[in-house]
Amino acid sequence: MADVKQVKRPLSPHLQIYRPQLTSITSILARITGNALIVSVVLAVWWLLAAAVGPDYFATANAVVTSWFGDLVFAASAWAVWYHYLAGLRHLYFDAGKGLEIKTAEMLGMVMIGGSVVLTLITIILVQ
Repeated sequence: MADVKQVKRPLSPHLQIYRPQLTSITSILARITGNALIVSVVLAVWWLLAAAVGPDYFATANAVVTSWFGDLVFAASAWAVWYHYLAGLRHLYFDAGKGLEIKTAEMLGMVMIGGSVVLTLITIILVQ
């Protein structure tokens, strides 16, 4: 067997040097919101299936969906839907070759965050 000599290489500098930018955070958050929406879909499907199974099972599912936990999940999901939607629009804008300057990309990131919060509040007000 060959004698392997270990070479001392530096660790990846990304954790020491890299400073997260708004554009990278918004991109990562778009992926997280897309995956997090699965929780609300599972909750909604469970509620619908419980309605088909029977009144006792539906009472349990309905109690969870209409509790503070269900309200929290669906309110967060409303924000996630709006955020994911605005991220998709921003991505289409980027795909057209526009808005790729750093200042514009950061401004669009702020618009996504603020716009998703405002649209979520409007949605919650209209649903109530």
